[in-house]
Amino acid sequence: MRHVHRAGCASKIGQADLLRIVSALPASMDPNVLLGTAAGDDAGVYQLDEEHALVQTVDVFTPCVDDPYLFGQIAAANSLSDIYAMGGRPLTALSIIGFPIDELDGAIMEAILRGGLRKLEEAGCALLGGHSLHDAEIKCGFAVTGLIDPRRVIQRDRARPGDVLVLTKPLGTGIVSFAAQLGRADADSIEAIGASMATLNKDAAELMLKFESHACTDITGFGLAGHLVQMVRGSGLRAEIDLSRVPVFAAVQSCIEQDVLPGAIERNQDYAMAWVRIDDAAGERNVPILYDPQTSGGLLISLPEAPAQQLVEELHARGHTAAAIIGRLVEKGAADADGKVVIINSILANFIGRKVNDMAHKQDTASLHASSDAEPGCCVDGSPEAAPNPGAAETLARFTQFLKEASQPGCVDARTKKLVAIALSIAQRCEPCLKTHAKAALAMGISWAEIDEVANLAVGFGGCTAMTFYKELREGLSA
Repeated sequence: MRHVHRAGCASKIGQADLLRIVSALPASMDPNVLLGTAAGDDAGVYQLDEEHALVQTVDVFTPCVDDPYLFGQIAAANSLSDIYAMGGRPLTALSIIGFPIDELDGAIMEAILRGGLRKLEEAGCALLGGHSLHDAEIKCGFAVTGLIDPRRVIQRDRARPGDVLVLTKPLGTGIVSFAAQLGRADADSIEAIGASMATLNKDAAELMLKFESHACTDITGFGLAGHLVQMVRGSGLRAEIDLSRVPVFAAVQSCIEQDVLPGAIERNQDYAMAWVRIDDAAGERNVPILYDPQTSGGLLISLPEAPAQQLVEELHARGHTAAAIIGRLVEKGAADADGKVVIINSILANFIGRKVNDMAHKQDTASLHASSDAEPGCCVDGSPEAAPNPGAAETLARFTQFLKEASQPGCVDARTKKLVAIALSIAQRCEPCLKTHAKAALAMGISWAEIDEVANLAVGFGGCTAMTFYKELREGLSA
């Protein structure tokens, strides 16, 4: 994930910008197009005859995990999800991949494609080919074609009053992925979101059809609130969500408490908040989970309560134990001109996975880094016990010496080099390096104003993750 600025579905264009652009496009005049750009649903539907229609979608995004094989699986599962959300059966797929082939080993690209192929096979979907391009950032996705009965298409805006809402996967993949980019998520949490994102929505789609659900959408880059707002506005209803019943990955609470939140949350909130009301103001701090961009999230299904209970029970029996009824749909009130989402209980209580008191941080700097006396070799532990063999010890010693020499004044003075070292520490998000170099800079008489100025340059190159990283450490360093 360190090779991308925004991970997973957080890399997508914001909802407000996308809708403004797409709404300006002309609608298709082909009478066989049952759902297309104008409808803005999860996938397009093209009728072939009375009993058969094609359902098509395409989805591409950046890595949300570091394992390339797992990323390929997640990319495929995410692309297939739009077909499942409509009630379709995926048939064929074409891969789309962007890769910095001059910088990274081609074996990584192969592993991504292998992972995607494996997940497509699990779905019974044949990969026919694809397209690749040289790109500065890794991207992967699939264009998927499926079959669907045009009389049984599950649309997003067909929810009915009295329906309840079933969510089939936990929320929080965007938040935990972002924490992982910062080195602030524990291994168990990263593994949990990876397994969830790689899980197909196939079972949920089959059961959705079995119980004759009225409406459905999959929860991805716009977050729960963004996708639900589209459902209620299109259906002309009001949704009441009990946040305490919403399944959430356990690590999310710690992330929210420490303000470790991806920038896409704010972008999603800016669009959807006009249709969202929080009745329980005391729980405002938990609001970010509503707007968290999900990668390969679950299905949000609208159907009557009795079959909804059965659907959840059967999902649990198939191993999807996080599935839950999270709210209900009612007639909109006089003040809800075009639909509303009301949060009636804004506490987080339905945690999935092991709840930890704090997120994992980098190991203590004393065990990983040389002391300030050995500065500037703060990213190298040159102690003999740190080296696995004599050859490695010699290499570490040479590298430490190189760093010391590189920091000595020459054509560039020591003060400038120290500011450069700070900027690089921020861009690389190395906490021990930044602490070491900032302390040394202050001792040299460099002001915080100068440090902040070079930090802004580093953030310009490192993106929002670098900004959050520096903001947190800046407060501690200047305290």
